[in-house]
Order: sequence, then C-alpha cells, then structure tokens
Amino acid sequence: MKISTILLLVIFSFSICRLKKKSTMQITREMGIGINLGNTMESHGEWIWTYGDHTPKSYETAWGSPVITKDMIKGIKREGFGVMRLPVHWFNMMGANYTINSDYVARVKEIVKWAIDVRLYVILNIHHDENDFFKNLPTKFEETIKNYKHIWAQVAEAFKSFDDYLMFESLNEEACWGDVYNEWTGTVDDKKKAFNLNYQLNQAFIDVIRASGGNNRERHLLLAGYCTDVQKTCDPMYKIPVDPMNRYAISMHYYTPSSFCILTEDQDWGKARETWGTDEDIEELNKYLNMIKRTYINKGIPVILGEYGATLKNKDYSSVKKFLYSVCKGAYDRHILPILWDVADQHYDREAGAMRNKELRNLLKSVTK
Repeated sequence: MKISTILLLVIFSFSICRLKKKSTMQITREMGIGINLGNTMESHGEWIWTYGDHTPKSYETAWGSPVITKDMIKGIKREGFGVMRLPVHWFNMMGANYTINSDYVARVKEIVKWAIDVRLYVILNIHHDENDFFKNLPTKFEETIKNYKHIWAQVAEAFKSFDDYLMFESLNEEACWGDVYNEWTGTVDDKKKAFNLNYQLNQAFIDVIRASGGNNRERHLLLAGYCTDVQKTCDPMYKIPVDPMNRYAISMHYYTPSSFCILTEDQDWGKARETWGTDEDIEELNKYLNMIKRTYINKGIPVILGEYGATLKNKDYSSVKKFLYSVCKGAYDRHILPILWDVADQHYDREAGAMRNKELRNLLKSVTK
C-alpha cells in the first residue's frame, strides 16, 4: 500500500473519530437549518395499495411528490440546508407481525445514502399512526410497546453502519393522548398517566437503539415531546428518559398561531388569518422560543423544531416569508435547530433542485451567516 493511501486512511479515520466525539448539542449546531422531505415516504392510505403497483414508488409519489433522485437531494444541500428530516410511514407494505418490507427499507436507505454522500445530515423517524397504533397504547400497552420495539429493531439493524450524519427520531406528533388527559378538564393524575406514556415510548426507543449494536450504540437520538407541543414539552411533567450515552435532543413543532399557520378558512374553533407579523405576533414567538431556551438550551439539552411552517393557501405570501424567516432566525439564534416543513409543491422545487422563491432562500441562508 502506498504511503499516500495510508495517510488518507489515517486522516479519514481521525475525521470519523472526531465526529463521533461531538455532543448532540454540537451536532445540532453543525446541522445549521433544515428542511423536511414531506409527503413522500410517509404518504399512506389503503387506496395506494389498491390502485398502485405494490412498490415503494406507489407510496413515494401518491401525495404529489415526484420520484426522488440524487440530484434533488444535492439541490437541498446546495440551497443552504444542512439537515433533511425524512418522515417515514414504516407501516406501508408491512407484513405479518410488523415485519417491514425489505424493498421499502432499501428505498429509504437509498435516499438516506444520497443525502449523506453530499454531507447532508438526515433525521429518520416513524411518522403517522396506522390503525391507531399509538392511540391504543393506554389500552394495549404491552402489545404496542412490543411491536414498537420490533419496528425500531428492524430499522436500527438496517442502518446500524451509518455514521453520525444519521439521527433517529422516536416518532412524530403521536405521543398525545386526549382520551387519557384533557388539558381543560383533566386531573393531575390524568396528566401524569398521559405524560408517562410518552416517557415510556421514548425510553423503549432508547433501549432498543442502544442495544442494537454498531454505530447505534452512540447514535444521536431525537425524543418526541408531548404532542411535540412547546408548552406541554416545557411542562415540568415532561420527563426525559435515561440514555446511558447522553446523546439526544428533544423534538418540538411550531405552528403558532394555528389560525395563520394551519387554517385556510374559518372554522367553528377559530377564524383564519391571512397575515402575520404584528408586534403581538413577534412577542408571542419570542415568548415560546425563550421558553424552550430557558427550559432546555440553558441546561445543555439540545432542541430541534422538527417542523415549522405555514400553509400558502389563502395567505399573504409576504407574511408567510416573514413568519418562516422569523421562526428560523429566532430559533437558530437561541441554538434551537429549525427544520422547515415542506412538500413537493410548496417551497423547494424538487424537479428544478432549487427553492421556488429566491428571496425566501436568501433570507433563510442569511440565518447561519
């Protein structure tokens, strides 16, 4: 073996070791800002199986996404994002006893590899609640925990050789049990029961990943907040499980106010807003971001806003841009990692490999400067 080759191997090994020694707080800071590859590998529905060709492609494209290519992933990196969150509905094409279809695993693995090849971090999760899988946890606890562990054991095995550019996320927004605890009428005991369910899911997640070997022994993990709600996850009742490696972050989402971010028309429970950006709006955003910083960041616990965003339908686009920039910058400045929620026809043009609105791209890019 040539001396130059040996030298390259030594440098590469040193780089990998150096990466693995970094804390989760350091890794999340290196990620910069992120974007979701939404409505893609988490697309689901019985009609897809009925009318599709029984391949991963049927699900990947069912909710409007083109087939993902390596160039599309390269474009995400080129547009200034450092991490891509990849929501996955592992229940798609799942066989008996919660056995994940090998073709589905292979397709997810291909997308993850493309991202890591261009040094884009990836957050991989379990997304959606197939047949009330998580909702039934209070009444079918042992069965649900067993099958939850089995799903993660399969994912962990498939990805155990990937390095620290891959992070696992315990679940999406499903750690939320309104039947157990209603925040307006529930008791303290009800609240304890509900929050304990979240705790036990996250603990089971940590246990199975750490026991799976390979790079999973030290992999950075993302733990679901309660409903991924800022106030609830910052509540003293929210308990962080034990991770022997102490390599984890807490997951929250930000769609506040919902009247602007989610509602496209008036509903019984709220009136849709077309604009955002008043002094009161900014004050509300700062209140919640400061709550996160005070509860977690100041104590050395990393936080990831796995989703933030606003619908474009019936909205003033300048307000949407202001909201997205304000959340992104406000979070990043407080060392909270912001990850934009996006789908195929929204902010990032997957076919062109570029952001649709250059002003928004430049605003988001400026956050990490």
